[in-house]
Amino acid sequence: MKIYTKTGDRGKTSLFSGERVSKANSRVEAYGDVDELNSFLGALAASLSEGAAEVRRAVEQVQRELFCVGSRLATTPDSAHFEELPELNDGAVKRLETEIDRMEETLPPLKGFIIPGGHPSACRAHVARTVCRRAERHLVAMLETTDPGPEGGRLGQMGTYLNRLSDYLFVLARYCNHLHGITDTLWEP
Repeated sequence: MKIYTKTGDRGKTSLFSGERVSKANSRVEAYGDVDELNSFLGALAASLSEGAAEVRRAVEQVQRELFCVGSRLATTPDSAHFEELPELNDGAVKRLETEIDRMEETLPPLKGFIIPGGHPSACRAHVARTVCRRAERHLVAMLETTDPGPEGGRLGQMGTYLNRLSDYLFVLARYCNHLHGITDTLWEP
């Protein structure tokens, strides 16, 4: 199988469910952002030190969950394949909240806005956070412009997940700096 098909040369792409749509379609925007986020998380995991194996496992779990989100976004609810797709685990949001709480226990209290930066892993977590926010915005835009039908509840759950994930990534950036002995830089106007 060749990687290039030439079928997208005129600005159209196929959803996982087979429909041909514009590459500017709101569904494509949303799952494209999720794919980009997953790639940044791979770079983040690769940049973690050997002593951060627990963090790496948590990031890799998020990557698996993002595949569930992306596959659902890339498939229309009326597709024959739709019910076969993996679902986002109901406990995914709670797991992120637990991880946030665990990391925050070790961090100094936040006393203002921080400037993204520090250790390369923290920088990647900050970039992933902003991509996650964009994915969430595109999911919301998709929900506002298309009828989600019976899929609406699942898409809403994905929005909640992305919202919590961006919070997780913010705290993870701070935690990565903490692990590497780097103090966050507070914004001073």
